[in-house]
Amino acid sequence: MGDTPSFEIPPQLREMAEKNVEQARAAYGQFMDFLTQAMNTWQKGASTGGAAGFKAVQERAISFAKENAERSFNLASEIARAKDVQEVLTLQSRYAQTQMQLFAVQAQQLSWLMADAMREMQPKA
Repeated sequence: MGDTPSFEIPPQLREMAEKNVEQARAAYGQFMDFLTQAMNTWQKGASTGGAAGFKAVQERAISFAKENAERSFNLASEIARAKDVQEVLTLQSRYAQTQMQLFAVQAQQLSWLMADAMREMQPKA
């Protein structure tokens, strides 16, 4: 066995990767905060008879969580197969950008479902 040359990630690249991770983490934190609020409202709604609309919110939120987790696992697999540091950074950057866009879409869809559920709870005139 020969010596395998080690490579060191330059500080600028590490900083860029860390910044992208922090941005993705912040977006995910916002999504999870919204999800928590939605789940709390659903639980309150379930006790007042408006459970059907909030059940749709819950199901969609769970679906989003599963999709997001799957994308994370796919990223980890792609990174494990990356040939060099540049490829790792490209994969990670693309993932962070895509996830931030998806979190915005997901939050919007959940807000629409929440609005529908709230309308269902309003007394019929």
